[in-house]
Amino acid sequence: MPTLQTSQAPPAGASKAKWLESLRETFFRSVPAFGELRTYTRKMAISDALAGLTVAAVAIPQAMAYAQIAKLPAYYGLYTAIVMTGVGALFDSSKQLINGPTNAISIAVLSALAAIQNDEQRYQMAIVLAFLVGAVQLGITLLRLGDLTRFVSHAVIVGFTLGAACLIVLDQFKNLLGINTYGGGKDHFLQRFWLTIKHIDETNPTILLLGLGAIAVALTLRWVNRRLQIRLPDLLLAVLSMAAIVWIFRLDLDERYIVGKIPAKLPSLKLPHLEWQHVQDLMSNSFAIALLGLLEALAMAKAIAAQTGQKLDVNQQCLSEGLANLAGSLFQCYPGSGSLTRSTINQQSGAKTQWSGVISAVAVALTVVLFAPFVYYIPKSALAGILLLAAWQLVDRHQLVYHFKATRFDAWIVAITAISAVAVSVEFCILIGVFISFALYVPRAARVHMTELVMTPERMIRERISTDEPCRRIRIYSLEGEFFFGAAPELEEHLEKVADASHDGLRVVVLRLKRARNPDAVCLAVLERFMDRMQAAHVSVLICGLRPDFMKIIDSSDLLGRLGRDRLFVFQETGEIWTSTLEAVRFAYQIVGNDVCETCPRRGENLQEKDGWYYMI
Repeated sequence: MPTLQTSQAPPAGASKAKWLESLRETFFRSVPAFGELRTYTRKMAISDALAGLTVAAVAIPQAMAYAQIAKLPAYYGLYTAIVMTGVGALFDSSKQLINGPTNAISIAVLSALAAIQNDEQRYQMAIVLAFLVGAVQLGITLLRLGDLTRFVSHAVIVGFTLGAACLIVLDQFKNLLGINTYGGGKDHFLQRFWLTIKHIDETNPTILLLGLGAIAVALTLRWVNRRLQIRLPDLLLAVLSMAAIVWIFRLDLDERYIVGKIPAKLPSLKLPHLEWQHVQDLMSNSFAIALLGLLEALAMAKAIAAQTGQKLDVNQQCLSEGLANLAGSLFQCYPGSGSLTRSTINQQSGAKTQWSGVISAVAVALTVVLFAPFVYYIPKSALAGILLLAAWQLVDRHQLVYHFKATRFDAWIVAITAISAVAVSVEFCILIGVFISFALYVPRAARVHMTELVMTPERMIRERISTDEPCRRIRIYSLEGEFFFGAAPELEEHLEKVADASHDGLRVVVLRLKRARNPDAVCLAVLERFMDRMQAAHVSVLICGLRPDFMKIIDSSDLLGRLGRDRLFVFQETGEIWTSTLEAVRFAYQIVGNDVCETCPRRGENLQEKDGWYYMI
């Protein structure tokens, strides 16, 4: 360890330079995109530019379509694709992740604001929701809780994506058919869908054809891309082709069937309209959406990191999500997260750093400023067609089948999470899935296994089998599992069986706890009650295989005073891994003395001698 030289203070200039260098490094760590500029090359810039433009071509139609899911004007989606994408890219730990509006978050926003009928109020609440989501995510970052997301089963994400895909299909069906929405905001989503679909006879043939045409064009262009190994922006061209048909043929469409006017300007700085009542109404939804956004972004970032080999900072990634949502709320954006589609395209297009996301945001911004008037003619049914394709791509069918086949545990989590998304609400299905996964996992984690060991005539200590005659003086048991409160009932049941065997001349019980982990006060209390019962029966208890962390907890509790330090044998990290068990058995024979049972393998030996009776394990 280097020592601090105090004999001579460093010059003021050197101290200032060191401080500035430290500040510079801190800045580069906090804003990874600027840190990348230290090794940025022209080749990397070209790759990022091409990837960013490709992402922008997909982001424009997606952003408008996702805003449609949330029942917000199309420009809200475009603003989100500018601000959230740009800010998120600057702070992202992942080099290829693209933030912005997503179908999953849009569905969650739709559900959270479903009861609000007034359009202007709903728009304002969407911005407030983005602020609250960002605040929650920043709180998670400051408390460094982001890494806890690894305890959420991937089955929850698989179930959520299945449920979200179903909701997208059900929600966009009316836009594809061109029929009105029936039912109020207080009605359940499925009830509104049923009331709407009952009017399927009101389908507008022109609107339906435009929607199906968008799907057909997109699928055709994808086939061409695969066949010719090129990258035509299939979604953007599909939407523009339908808009061109509306404009060329002068189709007289009602304004509720088209995107309508989009302001040809960038979002301006405007504080969200925060009222305490609104904050209270949206707080539970903001927690759910914040968690959903982090899970979505981290899952995508980890998938990219696994392919590229880059090191991912989970806490930094949580910071970028929180800052992106907070910044978005200041510029008329609704909540967003890491996009599966656009991130995949960004990576496959050759993006090298986070600057591809910044370039994508700039490209979308220029499109809004220069080409906003042309967006007027885009039919909503074309966007609905794109969303139906997105819903199909959202579900990873391989993962879905894998989780249903793997275990009933995973299958139940996937099924319950997916059903909850449709039957309850999409923003709470994640929380329901997390609760169910914990409810199913905790009982499994709370299992304590007890194995009886015996000493054989071949000088071995091994697991007892049915043909082994049990020793009536010394009994050895190995306990394995998590010694926390959830395991206390099963631990008590095992020790009860040991105590019941103490009436037949038993003198010593050896408990081997080498694979007992994470003890808490509840399980220590169970051990103490067992000690009291054994003491009343005049049976000595020895505990061996104790790891240092377990011994430290015992040392700070009353258990040490009840047992005595000489009856505790700590596991030592040596070549002889069962040393503490052998020491405990030796001490047990000292207690028993010559009072051994007729089946004891040491019967007839000089029990005072140590040599010659060490047992193989």
